[in-house]
Amino acid sequence: MDNNNVIFQFDQIETKVENLIKRCSSLESQNFELAEKVKSLEAELEQKIEIEHQYSEQKTLIRSKVDNILEKLNHIDSNSVE
Repeated sequence: MDNNNVIFQFDQIETKVENLIKRCSSLESQNFELAEKVKSLEAELEQKIEIEHQYSEQKTLIRSKVDNILEKLNHIDSNSVE
């Protein structure tokens, strides 16, 4: 191997290493952005779960009140039949 060929190969290796470093940096940046998006989506999901829980509690309360009213109406109806 002559000296020029060795220098050329080192230049190619250097170029490839620089490209790999750039690619790693780009992937790290993308990874950070995706991690932030995951955090945001997890927070959004948690908020929606809380809202769903509140809705469920509200629905149970309403159902209980309606059942109570129906029971009172049945009681009134039973008293008027006697």
